[in-house]
Parts: sequence; structure tokens; C-alpha cells
Amino acid sequence: MSILVTGATGTVGSLIIQRLAEAGVDAKALVRQAGKREFPAGVTEVVADLSDVASMRAALSSVRTLFLINAVTPDEVTQALIALNLAREAGIERIVYLSVIHSDKFTNVPHFTGKHTVERMIESLDIPATILRPAYFMQNDLMVQQTIQSYSLYPMPIGSAGVSMIDARDIADVAVAELLRRDRATSALERVTLELTGPQPLTGASVAQIWSSVLGREITYGGDDVAAFEEQLTSYSPGWLAYDMRLMMAGIQMHGMHSAEGTTAKLQSITGHLLRTYEDFVRESVAGN
Repeated sequence: MSILVTGATGTVGSLIIQRLAEAGVDAKALVRQAGKREFPAGVTEVVADLSDVASMRAALSSVRTLFLINAVTPDEVTQALIALNLAREAGIERIVYLSVIHSDKFTNVPHFTGKHTVERMIESLDIPATILRPAYFMQNDLMVQQTIQSYSLYPMPIGSAGVSMIDARDIADVAVAELLRRDRATSALERVTLELTGPQPLTGASVAQIWSSVLGREITYGGDDVAAFEEQLTSYSPGWLAYDMRLMMAGIQMHGMHSAEGTTAKLQSITGHLLRTYEDFVRESVAGN
């Protein structure tokens, strides 16, 4: 039996696959297209589509533990619910699901509410799972690094309520720890929910200041105009996705992204290391550019 990782070519999934391989675990990487990515030695590529029941049944047939992540798509909820139902059908009792922080609070944001729906299924059917609720990924800002460095402007309209961004590598470390904990248990474990946040809340202004410090020149915050943000995204993304992201940014400006006191210490206990700071992330990004 093995651990199946969906989204295995994505930001988090690829990190999880790498860490499982390093741990000598029998890991399977689910992909929609064969040969899209070279995986570490010992990792088995499994070709399947979350929207295709037959292929998912086959993919789950010899799996002990499942990591489930769903891309932001119009049919995200359908894909997730089908995968979880098929996992139950296959007798899988060890699951780690990647949701999002405040999925119950950002009720008008499609992909947040979609993930909350999936959480409700896990809870109502008492599925033995770890639900991971990450905040804004630091790696999201790689998409605007060129803009920051070329135009001295931080364009993400995250506002001033405070966002405790988390490094995707820390998300992967927690996910792997939970996958191994469940996989190695002699029986199904109780359901657990973990909020994943970084060590410090950040605002648009403080993020710009960190980039200024690292680059040695002034970087300004572009402001809170979510309409302009949507318009920019629409130039290279589908309209539904750009609007979803606009609604998310408006929610971030209103609510922020914060976790309960003691979360950082808890996550560091799980991973065995200090959580990465946003300044660490920026310095690495600039050095590698």
C-alpha cells in the first residue's frame, strides 16, 4: 500500500512528493498527463483525472493514504467530493485535505466556500482526515516579483488588516508530517483541523518595506483597488478566476488572515523547525533571480 498525492506537479504537491521520496515512502504521484514531470526515484506516476471516475477508482485501488488538493477550477467541488466518495468506497481511512483558512468566513468567495463545502462532507461523514487550512502562500508573490523589481511597486492589494502569509515549503512539511502520522498508525485516527499561518502578520505597506530593505531602494504599495487588480488579472486569466481573486482580496482587506494564539509554536513542533519568514522568502527569491 502507498500514499497517493494529487496535484503532484503543483507548488505544494511537488514538494510533498520530494519529501516522501526522501523519507523512503512508497509514494504515487497523480498526474493528468504522463511524462509531464520527472519525479524522484521510487515515486510511481499514476495517470488519472479527478473528474474521471473510472481512472480515479483505478488510482485509489491500492492506496492506503491520500493527499487531496484541488486546483481552483469551476468544478473544484465536484472533483473533491467525487475523490472523497471514491476514497471511502476504496476503504481509505487516512486522508489529508488541503483547504484554506477562513473558508467559513469568506462566504462570497467561490473557491473558499467550495472548500468549506468539502470540509462539511468530511465532518458530517466523520472521515478520518487532517484538514489543513493555509493562509496566503508567500509563493503567490513570485507572480509579481518582476513587477516589484522593474516598477518598484508591490501590486497585491492585501490591505492593512494583516495577513500571516506562509511559505509553501512549511505547508508541505506539515502535510508530510500528517501523512506519515496517519499512514504509520495501526488504525484510523481522529479528525484534526490545523490552521497554517506564518510567524508574522503582514500588510501591503509592511510587505513593500521588506522588499525595499532587501532591494536597497524604495518599493511602494500599490493600494487597495481590487477592481484594477481584477482588470489586470483578466488580461491573462479567465474572467471567472480573476473575479474570484478580486473577491478574495476584498475579503482579505476586510478580515485579514490570522490564526489562534499558539499556532506558530504548534506548527514548529510538528515540522521540527522554525517557520520561514517573509523576509527569508524575499531574500531567497531575489538571490535566485
